Amino acid sequence: MNTPLLHRGLILWRIVTAALDVARPLAALVARAYIAQVFFLSGLTKIRDWDTTLLLFTEEYNVPLLSPEVAAVMGTAGELVLPVLLLFGLAGRLAALGLSVVNVMAVLSLGEIAPAALQQHITWGVLLAALALHGVGQWSVDCAWLKPRLERWLAPREARPLSMN
Repeated sequence: MNTPLLHRGLILWRIVTAALDVARPLAALVARAYIAQVFFLSGLTKIRDWDTTLLLFTEEYNVPLLSPEVAAVMGTAGELVLPVLLLFGLAGRLAALGLSVVNVMAVLSLGEIAPAALQQHITWGVLLAALALHGVGQWSVDCAWLKPRLERWLAPREARPLSMN
């Protein structure tokens, strides 16, 4: 067995995985920006022509358990608020889960959906699932600002630093 070749392969593998680890925050940010843009622009389209939006929710979208008016307001609000939270990574996992619900409801409420449109929804769903499961990354409000404060607040009293007052 050629151990120098195996050793070089392991060194190369460590370099590749280290580079991928360094790229992880950027990849999460790019995924968040892409998803945020898709849903936010959809929300803007709905709000620009509210009469048409209500007509679509009344005639074409069959959202279960909700009246068309309530579904239109909730869907539009979700498409305008949740992408902003996701983009900044503020309550990012919650925003990803919320947009997942919006995404699933969009697919379920349409009677027929073109294969290409379904593929887009699947792609968005996979990205949202990855963000919800793995977190929204180091370059987020959650990680940079919120997480340290929550950890300090949730720490046992004896582990908290003494105040300097």
